[in-house]
Parts: sequence; C-alpha cells; structure tokens
Amino acid sequence: MDIYHQTLLKYWGYSQFRELQHDIITSVGSGNDTLGLMPTGGGKSLTFQVPAMAHEGLCLVVTPLIALMKDQVSNLKSRGIKALSIHSGMTGDEISVALNNCVYGGVKFLYLSPERLITDLFVSKLPHLNINLLAIDEAHCISQWGYDFRPSYLKVAEVRELIPHVPVLALTATATPQVVDDIQERLLFKTKNVFQKSFGRSNLAYVVRPCDDKEKQLVSILQKIPGSAVVYVRSRKRTKEISELINANGISATFFHAGLSHAAKDARQKAWAENQTRVMVATNAFGMGIDKPDVRVVVHINAPDTLEAYFQEAGRAGRDGQKAYAVLLWYTADANRLVNSLATSYPEKEVVKRVYEALGNFFQVAMGFGFEQVFDFDMAKFCHAYKFNVMVAFNSLKLLQRAGYLEFTEDADLPSKVMFLMHQSELDRFQSQYAHLDEFIKLILRSYTGLFSDYVVVNEEVLAKRSGKTKQEVYELLTRLAKSKVIKFIPQKRTPLIRFTQAREDLKHVILSNEVYQSRKDACEMRLHAVVAYATTNHTCRSKQLLTYFGQKQSSACGVCDVCIDIKKKGLSGGVFDEIERELISQVKKRTLSYDQLLDSLPYAASDVEKVFRWLQEYERIEEDEAGKIIWLK
Repeated sequence: MDIYHQTLLKYWGYSQFRELQHDIITSVGSGNDTLGLMPTGGGKSLTFQVPAMAHEGLCLVVTPLIALMKDQVSNLKSRGIKALSIHSGMTGDEISVALNNCVYGGVKFLYLSPERLITDLFVSKLPHLNINLLAIDEAHCISQWGYDFRPSYLKVAEVRELIPHVPVLALTATATPQVVDDIQERLLFKTKNVFQKSFGRSNLAYVVRPCDDKEKQLVSILQKIPGSAVVYVRSRKRTKEISELINANGISATFFHAGLSHAAKDARQKAWAENQTRVMVATNAFGMGIDKPDVRVVVHINAPDTLEAYFQEAGRAGRDGQKAYAVLLWYTADANRLVNSLATSYPEKEVVKRVYEALGNFFQVAMGFGFEQVFDFDMAKFCHAYKFNVMVAFNSLKLLQRAGYLEFTEDADLPSKVMFLMHQSELDRFQSQYAHLDEFIKLILRSYTGLFSDYVVVNEEVLAKRSGKTKQEVYELLTRLAKSKVIKFIPQKRTPLIRFTQAREDLKHVILSNEVYQSRKDACEMRLHAVVAYATTNHTCRSKQLLTYFGQKQSSACGVCDVCIDIKKKGLSGGVFDEIERELISQVKKRTLSYDQLLDSLPYAASDVEKVFRWLQEYERIEEDEAGKIIWLK
C-alpha cells in the first residue's frame, strides 16, 4: 500500500480508489498543478482530502457553496479530522477565532468562500498558515466562459502568488474544452495537466418525452419504473404540489427546497436515502453532496437553463452502474419560456443600478461606508418598499454579486453557536456563586467539546430535552450566560444575508462590465438555445449530443436513449428487431463471415436483416473490413 491507500483505509475505510481518483491524488501529491474533471458522484472531495491528510499542513478549500462547506466539515469531524469553514453570516470574532485555530490548533482543512480569500484579515494570517494544498471546487466559476462565472474566483490567482510553492487542485463536474483551457490559464498552472473521466454513462438512458399533460406523464413514468426517484421542478411551491400529486397516486413522496428548516431537510433527505420515501421532489437546491447509488430515474418537469446543470442533475441516476433513466418532460411552449427567461435573468442595467441604490437606502448605509458589513435581508419587505418585482430584484442582486459589489446568500441556515470566555478556574467560581446556573453549565460541557477554544454549534432543542426545559427557556439561559460574560452566544438565524464587499458607491461609479453583463448574457442565450436543441433534435443520439457539447466528439451512439430506440425500431416491431439483432450478433461473434454469408445464416427476410445491420453499423457495433468481412466492435 502506498501512503494514499493507507490514508484512504485509515480515515474512510476503503481499500481501493474509484477510477481517476488515485491518478489525480498522485499528481497533486507530487506537487503538480492539476485539473480534475469528474462527473457528479465521482468522489471529487477525496482527491484533495486524501493527499492533504497524507502530508503535513493545512488544505485550503475554496468553494462558493455554504451548504457544501457545512456538510464536508461535519463529515470530516465525524472521522476525527479537524476542519473549519469561514463564510458569510459569521461574525468578525468567529472568523478571527477560526483563523487562530488554523494557525495554532492543528486544523487540517479550512473551507472558505472566494470572497473571503482577499480580506485583509485572511491575507494577514496567510504567512502563518502551513498550507500543503490549495483546492478549488466548482472551478468552472473562474472562467468567464463557464456557466456560473464569479469574478471573486479571479482573486485565487492573487493568493497563489503569495503561496507560490503550494500546488493547486481544481475540480469541476462539467466543463467545455474552452472552459478547461481557461481554468488552467486563470489559475496560473505552470504546465497544462488535466485528468478527465469520460462523461459517458452506458447504463443511463436519456429520454425526452414530448407531452401536453406533464403531471399525468410523470405519474405514468413512476408507475412503470420501480425504485428510488428524483423529480426536479423550478419553484418551491411546485415541489409541494407535485409531491402531493404523487402521494395521491399511491407512491410515497416528499419535497425539498432551500427554504425548509435544517431539521426538515435532514429528516426528509434521510428518509429518502434510506428508501423510507421513494420519490424526492425538489428544486435544484437538492442533490449537492448526495451519493445515493440506487436512484433509478431522474425526471425533469422543466428543463434547466443550461446543459451543464441538466447533465449534473440527470447524472444522479444510476450511480450503482445498473440501468437507470434520465427523463426530460417537454411541452412545445417550453422553448419560448426558456428563451424568454433571458430578460428576467438579465434585467436592464439601469434597473440593476436602481436595486443597488435602493439596497443602500434600505440598510441606511451612507456613501463610502458599509465595507464588510453583513445585513439580514428580507426580500419581500425590500421589494414591497421599493416596488421591485421579486425575480428582477433577485437576478439584479446576482449580477451585483458577479460585479463584486456585494455577496448575496440565500436562506442562510445558521445554527446557534457557543464559546466559553471564562477559563476553568473562573468558571468554577461562577458556578459556586450562581448555583441555579451550575447544572445548566455542566449540561453544556457534557454535551459538547472544544467549547473553550472555538465556537461550537449547539442544538437548543437537544439541550431542552436533556434539561427538561422548553427551547425558549434554554435560549433565555444561554442569553443570561452571555450577558454575564461566561460565554459568547450567537443565536440561530435563518434568513438571507447581504454582505457589502465594497463600500457603497455613488451610482455613477457602479459599472456592470461587458464581462459581467453583456458577454455573460450572450453566453447565457447560447446555452438556452443548446438546451432547446437537445430537447427538440430527434435524429441524433441524446448521449452523443451531450458528450459532443462537452468536447467528446468521437463518442458513439448509446443505443438506449429515445432517439436510438426510435431509429432502431423504425420499420420493424421492437420484438422482431431485438430477435434479429441477437441472432446477427451471435453469428458475427462466432465466426468471420461476409455480408452474403450472414444473410444465408439468418432465417429472416433480407430487407429486415438489412435494417438491423445498417443500424448496428451506424451505432458502431459492427463494421466491414477491407476484405468485406464483418467485425464485431462492441
């Protein structure tokens, strides 16, 4: 066993790596800048976690996804590995404590958003951090050609210059050839170095199902295809409606979206993962970090805005290698809806600027002030006060974020946190003096560890259950201890957040550059048309369309998508076609023969054999060599 296999076995309990993982780990472990393209569910996180654990020092992980940070930090801690995250919603004191623990506390992983990379506080701590690896998740975000370009990612290159000897590992699930080159250039790769797993999924049948009644079609699909399923919809409201429809037809279902409480998300996700609930109806908020292998079908009631998003979401089916389906339900009006969504996604520049100005007024931030300030954000109240359409305001905030003026975090689910301020001797005296608080303090100390060196997440419901008190009483006790300077207490918060990443600018200085606005809008329009083309093209294999989009131009047809099946059965019944196909392949595998010899060996009409033979040629299963002999290719 090499050091990486030993590490994998010790901390994760696996004896072998998945395809490509070991190659990427060996590359980056040797100090090489590396780009890994691995499909959803391919085990990307292990490619930086294993080499970081195998070598001395701290791994810095850059990701824009707060939920992913929380999940991975929690997972690492459950394995006895010290990990922390820094994100929007944390107080300055929390961030300072976290960074000090990275310097002195033996932390192995620090997750942070790209915006946090360039703060004065982080840059001042950087020379004191023994960094062994810089991992960039969702690396397509650094490319202006990527489907989710974020200018804050460009700052990663500045950080690289401060730690020039640290290798970088960039990871993404989907990237076109243009994006692959752009990622390496912008991350200052010394030499190009890409490890790419084929995006092909031979066990996954892609299907586009034209229909007028999507709900009826959905129920029919779920009735015909047994097993675990995911159904994607565009809005939170629809998750509940479609879930109720499925349940009403005798199939167990639940729903998931970003607006649910953390406890509700966990409970529903657990029930689905353990097959207590068969169908998960969700917005695109569901799926990240989920590695359920036995999903038999993923259905999209509405097409996503990009083939990148569709490919990732559809790819959550059939990870166990068994037959699975990715079905897109398509109505003729969907094409217009997709193209028309461009105007909503890219409000006029003047509208975006008005939203920025209204935001400053809403929070009463004076011109030239507000830098690094974080505000709870009530979208409904804001839109009502300034007469904005909710979706226009939402997309304007996203554009302002891309332009670097603010950070907009939707529905931040921030749990309660506690850190003890008193040292043990002081705490003992306090407990003696205030006996009525003694038992509650002991309960906290029994329930959680690390309370004297870091902010620790506490569950008020658990504390209430263990103490025999109500959740409100626990909250009041924690507040009292905080007022007495025994602890620092940050109450639970579930609200969107706005953080100003620049001081408030005068409107005449607010610039939406071509890179942020027009070129992105043009690229978005091209992606929308690519989705429409995928859904409406009925003469080219679905898998081949997708793989060509991602640069695999030599891919062969899958033979199992709706287009391939339709071509396969045209002019013959499915049963007859399959029967001839089986016999033909059997003959070709048994012996070398010419086309005429093949016809003589099969008890079917020559015209029917011709159709099956041409189909097998078209989809690269067989070919004729120069001598006219038939060769079995696959």
